[in-house]
Parts: sequence; structure tokens; C-alpha cells
Amino acid sequence: MDAATRLRPARPDDHPDIVAAVRTWWTDRSPAEMRELSLLLPKLFLQFFARTSLVREDADGIRAFLVGFHPADHPEEAYIHFVGVDPALRGQGVGRELYETFFRAAAAAGRTRVRSVTSPTNTRSIAFHRALGFRLEHGDGVGPGGVPVHKDYDGPGLDRVCFLRTLDAPRP
Repeated sequence: MDAATRLRPARPDDHPDIVAAVRTWWTDRSPAEMRELSLLLPKLFLQFFARTSLVREDADGIRAFLVGFHPADHPEEAYIHFVGVDPALRGQGVGRELYETFFRAAAAAGRTRVRSVTSPTNTRSIAFHRALGFRLEHGDGVGPGGVPVHKDYDGPGLDRVCFLRTLDAPRP
């Protein structure tokens, strides 16, 4: 990261820029699909989980983000809900940087596990999570490529692959 680039906690006022990014960065999807994807990020995530979410920005604005939180109902876990990296920065370690920063903060907060989900057809996401040490959780079905899926996880026909990663204890 150069001097003009910084990684910081998200703020509620980042919401419009993050939604705009989602509607433009997923170039392999139709405009309608990008809009639908952006609906997974209502403003409430940044109103209530900004401290645990991250933004990477430079002189051109937001270039990557991670929306994650520490669930009150599962005090041993953290959850990564949505991550985006500007296509111009993909393959440069930016996503890994976001995840590792989130892992360190979660471990420092006493969290011992991180969960995340993705679509069974999102092979890049599945490979990325595996490379970061996530394991695929057993499901009640099998998706493309033989990955375990949780049928109807997000509603009828919305199967998901569920990931779990154990965190190392924070270093003193």
C-alpha cells in the first residue's frame, strides 16, 4: 500500500460509494444482476457494523471494501457478509489484506471463528476462501464441482456454500 492509499474502518457515509462500486465492479453480470447484488448491502450494515467493516481508498475513492460484523448471538464468531475489490486491483493481494485485517481485529475482540457464504456457482470466491484457510461446511446437497451446498439457505432456490475458518489466538 503506498502513501496515498489507506485502509480504514467503514463509515455510514460510505454507503452510496460502496453501492455504486457493486453496481459497476461486477462486469460479468447484467445491470439488473448488479442492482440485485447491491441490494445485499442495505445502509444498516454501515449504520450498525461500520467499526468492524473496512474500506480501502486512494485518491480515486473507495477501491475495495469488506462488510463484516461480530454477531451478538454468537460471541465466539465473526461474519464476513460482502467483499468487493475494484477489478483493476484484483490479483494484487487486496482481498487478502482486507480478510487478514478483519481476522486480526476479530481475534483481538475474542472471536475464534469466522463464517462466510457464497453462491455455489461463484468458483472464484470458493477458491479464494479455501486459499485463505476456510473449510467448506457440510451441507444437505452438492453443487457444481462437487462442493457441499446448503439448499434454500437464503430462500427457495437460493443455495449457498458455507465457510468456516478458525482464527489463531492474537499475538501479544
